[in-house]
Amino acid sequence: MHEAVTLSTDVLVIGAGGAGMFAAVSAARNGADVILIDKNVVGRGGATIMAQMTCASALGEAEPDSPELHLADTLEAGRGLCNEDLAALLCEGSPLRIRELESWGVNWARQDDGRFNQVKAPGHNRKRCVYVDFLSTGAAICAALRNRTSRNDAIRRLSNLSITDIVVHGGEAVGAVGYDIPTAAPVVITAGATIIASGGMTKMFQRTTASNNLCGEGVGLALRAGARLTDIEFLQFYPNGHLAPRMVGLDPTTWEPTRVKLGGRLLNGLGEEFLQNYTDTEGGGAYDTARDVLTYAIYKEVEEGRGTPHGGVYLSFQHIAPEALERALGPVLDIFARNNIDLTKAPVEIFPIAHYQMGGIEVDVSMATRVPGLYAAGEVTGGANGANRLSGNALPEALVFGERAGESAALFAKRKPVPDWDASTAAPYIDTIRGIAGRNATNSAWPGHLLRELKELMWTKVGAFRTADDLAAARARINTMRLTELDKLAVADEASHNTSLVEWCELRNGLYAAEAVALAALNRRESRGAHQRVDFPRADDHFRRSQRVALEGQELVSDFAEVLQ
Repeated sequence: MHEAVTLSTDVLVIGAGGAGMFAAVSAARNGADVILIDKNVVGRGGATIMAQMTCASALGEAEPDSPELHLADTLEAGRGLCNEDLAALLCEGSPLRIRELESWGVNWARQDDGRFNQVKAPGHNRKRCVYVDFLSTGAAICAALRNRTSRNDAIRRLSNLSITDIVVHGGEAVGAVGYDIPTAAPVVITAGATIIASGGMTKMFQRTTASNNLCGEGVGLALRAGARLTDIEFLQFYPNGHLAPRMVGLDPTTWEPTRVKLGGRLLNGLGEEFLQNYTDTEGGGAYDTARDVLTYAIYKEVEEGRGTPHGGVYLSFQHIAPEALERALGPVLDIFARNNIDLTKAPVEIFPIAHYQMGGIEVDVSMATRVPGLYAAGEVTGGANGANRLSGNALPEALVFGERAGESAALFAKRKPVPDWDASTAAPYIDTIRGIAGRNATNSAWPGHLLRELKELMWTKVGAFRTADDLAAARARINTMRLTELDKLAVADEASHNTSLVEWCELRNGLYAAEAVALAALNRRESRGAHQRVDFPRADDHFRRSQRVALEGQELVSDFAEVLQ
C-alpha cells in the first residue's frame, strides 16, 4: 500500500454537493484556505445535481410574499418539531442565495416582464418556488458552484477521496483521515475546522431516489466523533416515485413536478380518484397536499387492496390534450417514447420511494455541532424540517446552511493555528485503513452482501409505516451487523479501485445511521409527519419533542428534549 499523504488546511469540507461547494466558497471568501473533497467527483455527485425543478424562496415577484410567510408554511409542514431558529435562517437566507446564484450564471426562469417565474408547490400558500427549467434546476446550480470553486485559488478540490474518521484531539475536531480510492493510499488532513456536508442516507433503502453515494456516512462520522443527532427517525418518502413500466434516462422523481404542472390525476387500481378521502379537497387533485399525507393515502389504497398490478397507484394524463403535453414537456416526451411510455394512451404506476433525510446531525444556527471545530450543512443536518420537509426547501437548505457553515468554520479556524498532529495521533486511523484490505479474503460474505440485506431490512421494517415488532427486530439485526459481522466480512486486497474496501467503509459508518433510525423510530411511540407507527396511529403531545441520539461507548442511546423555538 502507498505511503500516507499528509495535507493541511484552515477548513476541510467533506462532501461536494450543493451544501459542500457553497460552504467552500463561503469559507474562502471569509479568508480561509479550503480543501473540498468528495468520494466521487467534486460537484458531480450528491443530491443537489439530481434536483429537478423547484427551489422555495420568498422573492415576492409572482405575488406578495415574505420570509415570515415562508417560515409559517415550513413550521406547519414540520408538524410541531421544527427548530424555529434554523427554519427561519433557511427562509430568510434563501432569497439572498438565489440572487447570488443568478450573479454566478444560474438562469432562473423569468416572466416576459423580467420578474422571476415562481410557482406554487405542495404545502405552500404562495407562488414561491423558482426554477431553471422543468428538469435541470439542480444541475444548473451545481454547474455554477463548480465554476466558482474551480476558479478560486483558495479552494483545493480533491475527488475520489473517502473519509473514514473525524479526528478529535484535546476535545476538538482537528481534521480527518481517509484514503485515496484509486490507490488506497491513506490521507491525513489536518484542519482548523471541519464541515460534514456528505448528504443523506437513503441509499440504505431498497428503493430510493438518491445517488449511490448517499449512504449515511456523515451521520456515522459525526456520532463517532462525539456529535449528537436530532430527530433522525424522520425520513421523507417521495410519494410519486416511479414504479412501472421500466424507465431509463429519467429520475424516479419525474412525476411530482409533472403531476403538479400538468394536472395529472391519481387513481387507484379500480380507476377511482381517492385523495378526497384523505384530505379536505374535493375531487382527486389536491396538488397542495403535503408529502406525508400523500404518501399515507397511496399506502392505504394499496394496503386495502385497491392497488395497481405492480403494487402502486396510477398517475394518468390521458385527460390532457396531446398538444398541451407537447408544449409542457417537449423533448422529455422523446425519453418517454424510448421507454414505451405514451401518456396519451396509458397511465404510469407510482409508489412512495425513500427520498430525503429530514433528521440528522444536531447543529445550532452557526452550523456548529457540540464538538468544537466540527460543523455540518445540508441534508446531513437535522432540525429545520421537523417531522416533514416542505416541498422546495431542500435546495435552499443546502445553499443557506452551506454558506453559514463555511463562514462559521472560517471564523473558528482563524482563532487558532492549524493543529500539528504527531505521528501517534494519526497512526491508529492509518492502521485501520491498512488493516482492512485483504482481510478475511477466504470468507464467503462480502460487504455487498451485507449491504443488500440492510437495504431490504430498512425498506421492509423501517420504511414509511412502522411497528414495534419490526423496528425492534431491525435494530437488533443492524446492531449485530455493526458489532459482530462487519469485521468478519471479506475485503479484497487490490490496491487500485478496491470496491469492496469502499463498501466496507460505507457500511462501517452507515450502519450507525441505520441503527440510529431504527432506535429513534422505536422510541417515538406516535405517528407524526413522515414517521408513521401502525401501532400508534395518532400524534401524541407527549412526543412533541425532539429526540436526540448519541454514541456512548459502542451503544447508541436516545433521549427527548424540548424543541428549540
